[in-house]
Amino acid sequence: MSSQHQITFDRHEAEVPSSLIAESLASAKHTSYWLDNEQRPEPSASLHGSITAELLIVGGGYTGLWTALQAKERDPQRHVVLIEGQRIGWAASGRNGGFCEASLVHGEANGANHLPKENALLAELGAQNLDEFEASVQKYAMDVDFIRQGSLSVATEAHQIAWASEEAESSGVDFLDEQQVKAVINSPDFLAGALDHHSTALVHPAKLAWELARVCRELGVEFYEHTHALEISDAGDKVQVLTADGSIMAGRVALATNVFPSLLKRHRARIVPVYDYALMTEPLTEEQRAAIGWDRMVGLADMNNRFHYSRPTIDANGNFRILYGGYDAVYHFGRKVRSSYDSNQITFNKLAAHFFGSFPQLSGVKFSHAWGGAIDTCSRFFSFFDLTHGGKVAYCAGFTGLGVGATRFGAKVMLDLLSGEKTELTELELVHTKPIPFPPEPAAWLGVKIMTSHLVKADRHEGKRSVFLKFMDKIGMGFDS
Repeated sequence: MSSQHQITFDRHEAEVPSSLIAESLASAKHTSYWLDNEQRPEPSASLHGSITAELLIVGGGYTGLWTALQAKERDPQRHVVLIEGQRIGWAASGRNGGFCEASLVHGEANGANHLPKENALLAELGAQNLDEFEASVQKYAMDVDFIRQGSLSVATEAHQIAWASEEAESSGVDFLDEQQVKAVINSPDFLAGALDHHSTALVHPAKLAWELARVCRELGVEFYEHTHALEISDAGDKVQVLTADGSIMAGRVALATNVFPSLLKRHRARIVPVYDYALMTEPLTEEQRAAIGWDRMVGLADMNNRFHYSRPTIDANGNFRILYGGYDAVYHFGRKVRSSYDSNQITFNKLAAHFFGSFPQLSGVKFSHAWGGAIDTCSRFFSFFDLTHGGKVAYCAGFTGLGVGATRFGAKVMLDLLSGEKTELTELELVHTKPIPFPPEPAAWLGVKIMTSHLVKADRHEGKRSVFLKFMDKIGMGFDS
């Protein structure tokens, strides 16, 4: 690789001392910072025996929890049951960065590529969804550390300055030159930025899951944790779901299993698990906090294909910490979801190098937590839906890392589909179309490797997309956020 094709983060990997990286990660817990919390509630009992429900929800992450909450809001008397294979919020809902974004389609450019006729409407619906999300947090007094101060996209390469300027053409987005962007967050890497004031909020991911569950229980939702759904079948005007030690007969079923294999086998080829990783710093000292700035509680992301996301958080003791994640998106051959994949020392080392390269004034900081987990990725990079079993079963998945806000919208769509009525949402092209399935192995693994390689090359060639990437864009399997 010639030097002129090195990007900022390539240089950081070469220049940051390995001893600094090793020392910073030496005592990090390999578990989600968000879930490592005394406020984590005890799990509900598992299901033993047979029960009935008007609405059964399979999955206790954001999608399932928002489905349960909104179902009870629509009909407080409806008997709603939610089952979860492990614990509420234990997977992606308790491990993510806590970016709650308005976009339903993983960015305007990606939406324009896949649903050009509907992109403007989806932007409106996404903004509405984020407003409604915030209203729900306030209505139910949810303790989720909700902060809506926006997000900052930064240019770390010279050619990205123009991209930041283009982003600032949107309403509510300001262009920041080099001096201005460093006044918001002080990094020698930041050459310019686009500060979006409205379309992103920050939340505590695990608290969001726990608080949604609390509200659902208060509204009368019945919970069973450590209860795996094994099989689904028609039973006349109802649907039967079998578990390891019981069964549920339900009038309607909402499947919210996301990255985990769907009970609807025909959709298993549409999802692949991609592993994402993050670090959390120990509390910063007052001097370190002053050196970095970041007085405004905004989310941060760079403009590379393999982008980093970062955000501040205030811990239970009032201390300021920084989460830093992204960049690597790791796919393992065979589409397996395994707990052993949640830790990846190579990626942790890489993230630490990038962190210290971007924030050299924090070189003494150590990381308290380093963790990872699977994201439900589909080929169009945003959710898709289905309605089966004569309209009695709805399915939603494919959020691809943007589910903190979009799952609420997905839940709303599923409830509309299960109502049997035509609504604005049920008639969306988003709802009627499906992403292209991934091929079987070894083609899927090879395809992901080739795609990643070309995205890396694009980053190192001023963002210029190769013929391969342009072809993937054309057939509907490209990504441009």
